[in-house]
Amino acid sequence: MLFKMDLGKRVDDLVRAADGRDEKRFFAATRGIADATPKARPDEVDAALARLTPVLNGIPFGIGGDLAQIAGSMADYATDPAVVVPTLVGRAADAMEQAARFAELYGAVFEDLPDADDPEQIGPTIDRFVETAPNRGMSQRDAEHLVQAWFSGGMWVQPVLYLSQRKDVRAVLPERTRLTAAIHAMDGHIGTAHWLYGLLLVLDDEPLIVLHPESGRGYQVTISGIGDNFQLHTLLAAALIGDESQGLLPGQRPSAAEVAAASDGEDLTPAGGIRGNFNLVDAYGEWIWNEGRPADIPKLEGKRIVVLEPPPYPRRWNAGRAYPLMPPMVTVDGMLPADEAAHWLGLVKPSQRG
Repeated sequence: MLFKMDLGKRVDDLVRAADGRDEKRFFAATRGIADATPKARPDEVDAALARLTPVLNGIPFGIGGDLAQIAGSMADYATDPAVVVPTLVGRAADAMEQAARFAELYGAVFEDLPDADDPEQIGPTIDRFVETAPNRGMSQRDAEHLVQAWFSGGMWVQPVLYLSQRKDVRAVLPERTRLTAAIHAMDGHIGTAHWLYGLLLVLDDEPLIVLHPESGRGYQVTISGIGDNFQLHTLLAAALIGDESQGLLPGQRPSAAEVAAASDGEDLTPAGGIRGNFNLVDAYGEWIWNEGRPADIPKLEGKRIVVLEPPPYPRRWNAGRAYPLMPPMVTVDGMLPADEAAHWLGLVKPSQRG
């Protein structure tokens, strides 16, 4: 009962502080909520998030950024993140749309855009943009709202970035089309937007046809939660290289440290880096660049095709995965029958690069 009263009291304090526009009390209550949440039961966290949702919906970007990030963390302690995800997604999209509007208006009048991650530029930006807003037919209040979106928008994107590393959240993410467009418009300006954009392109429960021309073998593979093709490369090698008598491929399987870096290990950058095993090629003979994503792999007859060719030169890279909290999955569903493998190998084009 003590823990319930503690979290509930902190939420009560925050709601009253928000209603009374008491910033000092608001931030104290925000810290209190963060401290009390790990001690509360999941249903108590659900109730707290439900009460915080109206606050998150209406609070200005600047003062609400910390609360948005705490709400994202609270979802890990709740029974269902859907309690707060729609609100966080809506506000993150709104923040990025308003930040893009700021960039458009600011860039039309002044020179280079301010660094969105540099708080020391907030004051000078207010002086230049907000105070001169009436000259452009804009109220100072509206101009300040855009400045807040520019400098605080990344804080609203962060909880969506954090939660979207969970497959269950990605499966129910609302307003995905709007969010993707808003995030993409800002991914060159705000770091969290760049990383969230990559997550929005992640494929889940996606079938691949993986072909190995040297052996004539093909495999049906299903992937989820793969952030880039570096990670795909390593995990395909880990799944497919092994005992040839069991239908696997020849070669040197990635080390345990390399596999851990690409899956769920704490060390994302093993000593010596991560070795490439293949050259990945698509159905049209184009290289599948490790810097790309599985979503970039084109389809042939409705299937994404990955052709495993010998590496043209030694390759190594540093990090095993781009999203440390996103569990990946590469499942080999089975080896293709010989005639089906031959069918696909007959359709794919030779590599376009020598």
